[in-house]
Amino acid sequence: MTPETARAWVDVNLDAVVRNARDYGARVGVPLMPMVKANAYGLGAVPVARALEAMAPWGYGVVTPVEARELRRAGITRPIMVCSPLLPDAVEYVRAADARPAIGDLEALSAWLAATDAPFHVEIDTGMARNGLAWDDTALLAAVGDAVRDAPGFEGVFTHFHSADVDAAATAAQWTRLQEAVAALGRRPAMVHAANSAGGSYGTRYGGDLARPGIHLYGGASGGALPMPVATLRARVVAVRPVAPGATVSYHATWRAQGPTTVATLAIGYGDGVPRSLSNRGEVQLGDALVPIVGRVTMDHLMVDAGAMPVQRGDVATLFGGLVSLDRQAGHAGTIGYELLTALGARLPRRYQGGA
Repeated sequence: MTPETARAWVDVNLDAVVRNARDYGARVGVPLMPMVKANAYGLGAVPVARALEAMAPWGYGVVTPVEARELRRAGITRPIMVCSPLLPDAVEYVRAADARPAIGDLEALSAWLAATDAPFHVEIDTGMARNGLAWDDTALLAAVGDAVRDAPGFEGVFTHFHSADVDAAATAAQWTRLQEAVAALGRRPAMVHAANSAGGSYGTRYGGDLARPGIHLYGGASGGALPMPVATLRARVVAVRPVAPGATVSYHATWRAQGPTTVATLAIGYGDGVPRSLSNRGEVQLGDALVPIVGRVTMDHLMVDAGAMPVQRGDVATLFGGLVSLDRQAGHAGTIGYELLTALGARLPRRYQGGA
């Protein structure tokens, strides 16, 4: 036990991140822009990016200029793309971070071109209905095409697949729409890209010129691809007590013992990012066994039913990354692996292995 492992923590295998990136890259056959937004899905943008330097990616994807600036201050010199739509008033923030913006409207494009000749990417909405130029708005695409025709910074055009993991027909339609939108612009830039983690499961079909893996890097299943586990969430047992038949556990007494058993308290809760929806639904690894979470998950603790197995204070439980996978625990919580990772709280130390 060390000060950082006295309560709860996350073990992060950086070698697994790199392995997952290499495997993904081998499938799509094009340079990668690993997504390290949201602090690399909660695992640490700077350590992850430094580890990924070993595979020489094209660059990195973030969502805010602040995230880009953090990478620059850490010595990352490759291209960084801010993937959230550029607001005209934010042009200087993106420029100051030495980043490329994602541009999804004519006003933002005009503001960027008026300020700089630096690289930028144009986003096309092919069905996500979130950001970007509508793929079938011919008038808007023509106007944007006129604006970028002689723009030296026009580096890329991209879209985002909404269902690549579950709907091959919709994915093919989105790809076709992207090609039609690029043609309508009248100029093809050096990079046309669409493939996210799930998009990589189609091999080179939607690789384009650049691919943007995200959750696959961090051990989450996507489109049938099974990456190496990366993050392991652990917590100490801080209390053990026998519970009599009929006794209740945690707030509002939502769980009642059906017989004599042992309840162990783990030093982790929703204040650390464990979803409260795991109350009476989740499971954890304790020793070599799986035990259920019982009662409501509280801010700083949760309880498990250890049954008759031997357990004592100081033992280590694994919430995901062991016998319980990230995606399995996410299923118990009624959510996805992305949310479990990005919810990991700041008071959980991250311990890094590999990546040298």
